[in-house]
Amino acid sequence: MIEAIGLNKTYGNVPAISDVTFRIERGEVIGFLGPNGAGKTTTMRILTCFMPATSGTALVDGIDCAERPLEVRRRIGYLPESNPLYPELTVRRFLTFAGRAKGLGSAKRGDEIDRVLSLCGIESVADRILGHLSKGFRQRVGLAQALIGDPPVLVLDEPTIGLDPTQIIEIRSLIKRLAGDRTILLSSHILPEVSQVCQRVIIINKGRVLASDTPANLVSRMGRSGKILVRATGPREEIVGALAAVPGAQRVTEAGGAFEIEGDSQDDLRAGVARAVVQGGWDLLELRAGDVTLEDVFLHLVTDEREVA
Repeated sequence: MIEAIGLNKTYGNVPAISDVTFRIERGEVIGFLGPNGAGKTTTMRILTCFMPATSGTALVDGIDCAERPLEVRRRIGYLPESNPLYPELTVRRFLTFAGRAKGLGSAKRGDEIDRVLSLCGIESVADRILGHLSKGFRQRVGLAQALIGDPPVLVLDEPTIGLDPTQIIEIRSLIKRLAGDRTILLSSHILPEVSQVCQRVIIINKGRVLASDTPANLVSRMGRSGKILVRATGPREEIVGALAAVPGAQRVTEAGGAFEIEGDSQDDLRAGVARAVVQGGWDLLELRAGDVTLEDVFLHLVTDEREVA
């Protein structure tokens, strides 16, 4: 459904992306991950025909983005990171404008606007001015405009950026409901969100694709996390000092009464940690190896590449 083949984009002499290649099948929900400046937004803009690639090929539903951009745009709903709203318009008038821009005739436009209002749960604010709405509702309106015309592909660039935890959960639930019939490419800095919503992730850094796989496979390939989680009773500073002195411990942090010890993933620190707590005369309430997360995989890949560079 979406295919990038050797995409390159340069701004003057500065490369933004280099030889970006991946394929997304119909109906997949893909997380697109990378630090700031990695090339995510540049790639998304090429795929949505916002700008051309310097070289390489981008295809959506088998259609070349450079050769037939209007045909591609008819198949894509795009929510950029900067939500393109007109704050002086009401929600309904803005969606009417979006429908006209997408070529919907007046006979179909009203029903389509009602459909996306219902789908995004914004009927109650349909006649309110956009500038008066909360950030969460404005993001829902942005999704609604992307859904007008029922495109088979959605490209969402940081759809939950700037939202509070409740709003993030609401938008995440909405994206889950949209999945299935649609192919979704989702960029996000919230890695737990990607793990919950996406079937597969593509990790990019410095304009190059580093990995493309399911979150479970990436976590499995990384192996052990090198983290130990401990709960113990006793003076916080003394416990932290004792844990930091355990051979192989690289960093100790504390939050919510639990201590996290980070070390090399090849070393098993549990015996040394247990010994330190017991020798300190404190009660050991919990001791377990930390789970590998998608965030661990992401940091591992990005950090390794920085060290190589």
